[in-house]
Amino acid sequence: MLTGKQKRFLRSKAHHIHPIFQVGKGGVNENMVKQVDEALEARELIKVSVLQNCEDDKQTVADELSNGTKAELVQVIGSTIVLYKESINQKRIQLP
Repeated sequence: MLTGKQKRFLRSKAHHIHPIFQVGKGGVNENMVKQVDEALEARELIKVSVLQNCEDDKQTVADELSNGTKAELVQVIGSTIVLYKESINQKRIQLP
């Protein structure tokens, strides 16, 4: 579980990155969860954009992705989800 200070630190890091995944009409599926998990291993911190035609609520999408990848949900702001998962092999981000 992340502390408030760690979440604030990750939010500041995430400010400058662009979303690398989009969740659309199909919603979240197993393949997407697998790809997000691989991206988290490579980058540790990613943004996911929820499109307007997505049938699921953005909080539901965030919960499905974070539970499926065992990642920490840093924040949901607007239609953007920020996820963090500590990398096993490529640790880059040092949490405070």
